[in-house]
Amino acid sequence: MAESFKKPRILLVEDEQHLAFGIEFNLKRAGYEVVVEMDGQSADRRLTEQAPLFDLIILDLMLPGLNGYDICRRLRKAGGQMPVLILSARSLPEDRTRGFEVGADQYLTKPFDLEELLTRVKHLLLRFKNFTGSAVVATDSEPIAVVTIGDYQVDFSSYQVLRDGAVVQQLTSLEAKLLRYFIKHAGRVISRGELLEYVWELDNDALSRAPDQFIRRLRKLLEVDPAQPLIIQTVRDAGYRFVFPE
Repeated sequence: MAESFKKPRILLVEDEQHLAFGIEFNLKRAGYEVVVEMDGQSADRRLTEQAPLFDLIILDLMLPGLNGYDICRRLRKAGGQMPVLILSARSLPEDRTRGFEVGADQYLTKPFDLEELLTRVKHLLLRFKNFTGSAVVATDSEPIAVVTIGDYQVDFSSYQVLRDGAVVQQLTSLEAKLLRYFIKHAGRVISRGELLEYVWELDNDALSRAPDQFIRRLRKLLEVDPAQPLIIQTVRDAGYRFVFPE
């Protein structure tokens, strides 16, 4: 008997009923299983009880009861690693910045193109599946699961950053993918466009500052002085360079 196919399961958190139903309909047409919550407290409660059952979350920000920023922050603090796509009418740069700072993987503003939403969902699910299904860092020699960066050890099998054997940070899947890409290309200047294309899987000319926000968070974790980074260096007008500390 052939093995049954498990549909990816998506939690859609959206308080506009007509929009929620429209997105749900199109996601189901695309082959996904969809659960809809229309207020922040219900969504937070469901994630507290069932987070591992979901493969992706589509999250509005302005919700009754509890806003999307707090939901995402609480999810990441509890160790939830599934991708989070924020879908919001809030379009200011500071809104995007805050979204990435609380742990979102992508940010799409309303009104949005349906095909773009479906494409982003597909890419996020595929990237997360590939990442969790392969807990090694691709290198030119033997694949490795743990990388030492200065005083820290990064375990890509658990997304954990350790120091002296103690866990100091739980990475999200996107943070881990970004760090893994830097490690694989250590010493080379990498443009923001390249990161958007190969880490975020967006067009490399997309007007997104997402890499800057994620790099800022990695610097706070790994650098002795994040204001004067020595590991994830900025190369003016070119991009970034990852350098292993001595």
